[in-house]
Order: sequence, then C-alpha cells, then structure tokens
Amino acid sequence: MNSVAVRISVPKILRVQITEDTLSADLEDGRTISVPLSWYPRLGYATEEGR
Repeated sequence: MNSVAVRISVPKILRVQITEDTLSADLEDGRTISVPLSWYPRLGYATEEGR
C-alpha cells in the first residue's frame, strides 16, 4: 500500500469585521468567511467598544 503526504496550508486572516449580527473574516486567498454572531455569545453580549 502506498501513502501520500498531503500538505495543507492555512490562509492568513487579513481583516476581521464585526457587525450587529455577523462576524466576518477576509482571507488572503480571496475568501470571506462569515458566521452569525450568535455562535459567539460572549461577543454578542459585548459592547461595541469591547468587540
């Protein structure tokens, strides 16, 4: 049986933006990943300054 080594690269985050209901991260490979802020209650309950 042969095995293959797989190299995985993790793109760096270039920018993070938090709105009233969304956390978004722009990645160096051009993708933007957005998730609901409700997934992170600590951020959801924080003040705008605290975020």
